[in-house]
Amino acid sequence: MNILHLKYAVEVAKTRSISKAAENLYMGQPNLSRAIKELEESLGITIFRRTTKGISITPDGEEFLQYARQIVQKVDEVEQIYHNGRQKKQSFSVSVPRASYLSYAMGDFSKSMRPGSPAEFYYCETNSMNTINSVVREEFNLGIVRYQSSYEKYFSDFFKEKKLASETIAEFTYLMIISKDHPLASKEEVCLEDLSDCIEVCHADPYVPTVPMIDVRKSELTEFVDRKIYVYERGTQFVILGSVPDTFMWVSPVPQQLLDNYNLAQIKVKGSEKPYKDVLIYRRDYRLSDSDKEFIAAVQRAKKMYFTKSDDKS
Repeated sequence: MNILHLKYAVEVAKTRSISKAAENLYMGQPNLSRAIKELEESLGITIFRRTTKGISITPDGEEFLQYARQIVQKVDEVEQIYHNGRQKKQSFSVSVPRASYLSYAMGDFSKSMRPGSPAEFYYCETNSMNTINSVVREEFNLGIVRYQSSYEKYFSDFFKEKKLASETIAEFTYLMIISKDHPLASKEEVCLEDLSDCIEVCHADPYVPTVPMIDVRKSELTEFVDRKIYVYERGTQFVILGSVPDTFMWVSPVPQQLLDNYNLAQIKVKGSEKPYKDVLIYRRDYRLSDSDKEFIAAVQRAKKMYFTKSDDKS
């Protein structure tokens, strides 16, 4: 076993294809297949299963690849340091829910990118399932997962199963955002029943481990609303909210600047007091970098700024 073998295995796992991995590695497919076979024989395990649908990873393979990715990453970092005249690259990656306060935190954190030094920051907005999987596969170092507090046990057990460390970074109840031109925006008290004639803009991909999707959707959607628009991308959600006065969406507290940009009002609705959590996750064997700590501090600053303001207005 050598470093090249580890790089080969990591690339095959990433692409789930021998032919695609060989193409990315600029080598012949037979040579790559032979190298993977030699690696498996030297370790005494099967890393990949070849099926008619492509490549799958065995449980032994998943365990091995966790170590392999770490080793390859460290080797790449060492090479990068010396290839760039000992100038270490500033790197950061996080997968998060679609939340405005986190976007503003990322903007704040990005100011920490040092001038004159190489740097790569990755910020991905997606659902909880994708976040958890991407952190487990070491595609992202940090993740933030959002869920209703009532699902705490499902997620806590899942984090333990996936060998993830977790800590709560925010707790809140959802607020409603709606056009300032809508009659509800000027009403003193809004109840869930008042939303029956409105159109709900929803995240299209909720997720809770081991809970059927139909049950998750029921718990996330508004009972009195029968017109819904499902959207994956947060920017489009705000365009719809700003363009169609009858639409509304449930959100964690949103910065006033963003509300003003789309002519939206942020309202606390009576009967919608379900508590939510945003939870930071990372692999148990991962050591937080200085950049990670700076991002977490930026999230805390954003939470303090925007959550406190929204509470004062409610």
